[in-house]
Amino acid sequence: MSRGFVKEDDQEEVPIVPQRAYLPEGVSNFVTPAGMEQLMAEKQILINEKETLSSMNENEKRIALNYINAKLQLLNNRIAEARVIDLKGQEQDEIRFGATVTLKNEASGNIQIFKIVGVDEADISKSKISLISPLAKALINKKTGDRIVLNREREDVILEIMDIAYL
Repeated sequence: MSRGFVKEDDQEEVPIVPQRAYLPEGVSNFVTPAGMEQLMAEKQILINEKETLSSMNENEKRIALNYINAKLQLLNNRIAEARVIDLKGQEQDEIRFGATVTLKNEASGNIQIFKIVGVDEADISKSKISLISPLAKALINKKTGDRIVLNREREDVILEIMDIAYL
């Protein structure tokens, strides 16, 4: 049908849905057990939102429903690809996915603690870094006492691994 025969008000507004956290093609979607719980809780919140849409007019409801369904589809795809890693099964003296790592900056003496997690549960404000981050990539397979060098624009940062734990 020609657009000349369609009323403007009949056009469906396409919702813009933000993409989920970036996960490169071919990289496994590792998640911690807590990360899988987060994904499932997020799914339940979206399902609950769908059920409470009745107070809107039909057009607003349809747009909101399309938005929620699009978010659910992205989330369901991420859940379907998820590989939950048992942290107790990890090599305890080596840094792997799920490790909580204590680092000491050799120049400043500052101590920082980071946990290596999946892309969806990464949150730097909670000291959780994504397994695809440069820091996590530099830490993988290292042991207590090892040093890593992070190349920075102004100067290299040398970090010593003080402790490895799987919490």
